[in-house]
Amino acid sequence: MSVQNVLDLIKEKNIEWVDFRFVGLSGKAQHISVPASEVEEETFENGVAFDGSSIHGFRGIEESDMVMMPDIETAYVDPFTAHATLVIMCNIHTPDGERYDRDPRAIAQKAEEFLQTTGVGTTAYFAPESEFFIFDDVRYETGMNKSFFEVDSEEAAWNTGRKEEGGNLGNKIPVKGGYVPVAPVDTQQDIRSEMCRLLAETGLRIERHHHEVATAGQAEINFRFDTLTKTADNLLKYKYIVANTARQYGKVATFMPKPLFGDNGSGMHVHSSIFNGDTPLFYEKGGYANLSEMAIHYIGGILYHAPALIAITNPSTNSFKRLVPGYEAPVNLVFSKGNRSAAVRIPIAAVTPKGCRVEFRTPDSTANPYLAFAAMLMAGLDGIKKKIDPRALGYGPFDKNIYEMSDEDKAEIRSVPGTLDEALDALEADNDFLLEGGVFTKDFIDNYVDFKRGEAKSVSIRIHPHEYALYFDC
Repeated sequence: MSVQNVLDLIKEKNIEWVDFRFVGLSGKAQHISVPASEVEEETFENGVAFDGSSIHGFRGIEESDMVMMPDIETAYVDPFTAHATLVIMCNIHTPDGERYDRDPRAIAQKAEEFLQTTGVGTTAYFAPESEFFIFDDVRYETGMNKSFFEVDSEEAAWNTGRKEEGGNLGNKIPVKGGYVPVAPVDTQQDIRSEMCRLLAETGLRIERHHHEVATAGQAEINFRFDTLTKTADNLLKYKYIVANTARQYGKVATFMPKPLFGDNGSGMHVHSSIFNGDTPLFYEKGGYANLSEMAIHYIGGILYHAPALIAITNPSTNSFKRLVPGYEAPVNLVFSKGNRSAAVRIPIAAVTPKGCRVEFRTPDSTANPYLAFAAMLMAGLDGIKKKIDPRALGYGPFDKNIYEMSDEDKAEIRSVPGTLDEALDALEADNDFLLEGGVFTKDFIDNYVDFKRGEAKSVSIRIHPHEYALYFDC
């Protein structure tokens, strides 16, 4: 697509506003809307100015001027706005035209560029499976004298006795009983189908959708893989469309990893592979799960660096409420074919050579996708470069249900960090693999760790409601 193509699209679709978007450190999209009548060829050459000091984790107030440089390949028409709006993702530059090294999208692009310099391959492909909940009601508050949350769903197991429905219609989903039931148990077929329609309308190739395991409206939609940065762009689009479609139905969607106690959380299982041109490099017929030695070493890099990696792929305190045994959470740092109890799984059902891939099951959707995918690629490339063999390091393969192993056998298996602070400690101790090729910088990592430690502290110093149940009558 050329700039002229975009200008022609603005006229053809009677676009009133052009929404220039970028992504901050947290992974949330930010935007500035410009009247379409003011968007000219020079807009794409000079960019759109914004205040970087107002974005957490970006710039100080003394160096606040920054520029969004539009990426015209990302343009799509917003399906929700009353006034016709064209959305375009942007890269962040400094006023002197330099690429901003704290821009997550720039880091993703540098990771792709670094891959091409290694001689390993030309392209890395990524495909996230980002799960979410659709609730009917959500309430929460935290203050000096109160702290609570409450969510509700017409599907929830706790509503079998509710009268407010005008006659309870039953068919509630039991705890851990929500995997792919049909209607009337699954009440959200139409809302997921509408999400998929809009995702396809805005350029995503949809593979499937279904109800997920947990009660209270857990769902998953899978879209087609793409290159690293494009997939991160697609994931932001995916979350935007899921959230706003839910809102149109009078509901609310959340990608929070663990919104409910006692049932499965929402992960973001990430599939990845490396190609050289059109040739898949992870496939070798007859190898373990038909994996090449390159793929095995890629897995070795992921698992070896996993404690540090998890600070980026699971960057919230809530992430570690999901990463506990017993809820299909991938807490074991091992690899296996088809085994969902392992942190790294190799899908083996209906897989072709080009579909041969590695699935890292630990991440969740609080991750900034540009940073998470870039960090995964850098860990995998380090494994390939150093020929890190996960078999020699005791990372598997484990082809049995790890949850059912004896405590003695489990003691030999490394687990994920137990808290966000532990993961950040690991990142501080192990980040050289991220610095290769200048993909991540020391400044970025230091700033990121400080930013996330602030989040962890804000949670740790607050009084938890369950502490009243435990200690009020001490």
